Amino acid sequence: MIIDLRSDTLTKPTRFMLEAMFNARVGDDVYGEDPTVKELEAKTAALFGKEAALFCASGTMTNQIAIKCFTQPLEEVICDEGAHVYYYEGGGIAFNSSASTRTITGNRGVFTADQLIANINKNDIHNPTSSLVVIENTANRGGGRCWELAEIESIAKVCKEEGLYLHLDGARIFNAIVAKGYSAGEVGSYFDGISVCFSKGLGTPVGSVLLGTKPFIQKAKRVRKVLGGGWRQAGYLAAAGIYAIDNHIDRLADDHKRAKIIEETLKHCHYVKTVVPVETNIVIFELTDAISEAVFIQKMKEQNILCASPGKQMIRFVTHLDFTDEMLDLLVGKLKNFKNSF
Repeated sequence: MIIDLRSDTLTKPTRFMLEAMFNARVGDDVYGEDPTVKELEAKTAALFGKEAALFCASGTMTNQIAIKCFTQPLEEVICDEGAHVYYYEGGGIAFNSSASTRTITGNRGVFTADQLIANINKNDIHNPTSSLVVIENTANRGGGRCWELAEIESIAKVCKEEGLYLHLDGARIFNAIVAKGYSAGEVGSYFDGISVCFSKGLGTPVGSVLLGTKPFIQKAKRVRKVLGGGWRQAGYLAAAGIYAIDNHIDRLADDHKRAKIIEETLKHCHYVKTVVPVETNIVIFELTDAISEAVFIQKMKEQNILCASPGKQMIRFVTHLDFTDEMLDLLVGKLKNFKNSF
């Protein structure tokens, strides 16, 4: 048995999800004629209280389309220093939008309204024009930390006062919704654009949806086309997203519970220096100097457990749909006895 905890992107569709995909009604989405794509877009937009939506191949694509739509060359995007749009999207902000980036040192991916205010450029020709703020919920590099609704509200207030757009990278927004107890509609009300990923905790094979006003989504559709993102019978994939919304949101609590058990186990392991507080399905911990992250990963791999490293001496486990209680018990046992391996 292989226990793969490198990411929640590694899930496979369940039998029932595959049945939904197989039975989907499809058409040509570029012509606007795929009924299942339309259903997913309408369903997701309604959930977050937005006018329209656009189904795309990935969260990186939806984020980059949004940034392109919300900015012009010579303008600047403000985000946390560990934000996915800055750290993991290949320099796409500069390449796609000819915009610069101002990063904030937040607390595990969450920054304050005061920090935002301090990083908005004055109207000076020497500086790029601040035009867009991006927050990521949950914060990946922050160990799956969730934004509180009050924190989002304070950021949104500053954006409104300063005339800035606000975009949500909601790659794991449903994890935050389940963990914090707020609704999709409450979250959605604060943002001009929202990216919702279905291929992580919700367990679909591929796909993200971009949300916003009708004019924004119409513009986004043109950008998607230019990026080569127009697809044809995408309803087979959209059907997986519909099934996930209907069946896989509440079960995210199981992933969170298993992650907490891993956290508690690691706190008592002698080779672990610190554990980032677990809020959702991401567990990040720091190793002592007795073993490097490369050696730890290799030794875990030899025991059929796959994990990843987000940085020096750091290890990350991500729980997900395909990680069962049986696998959890095996992992906990391996972690407790890991001292015998080095």
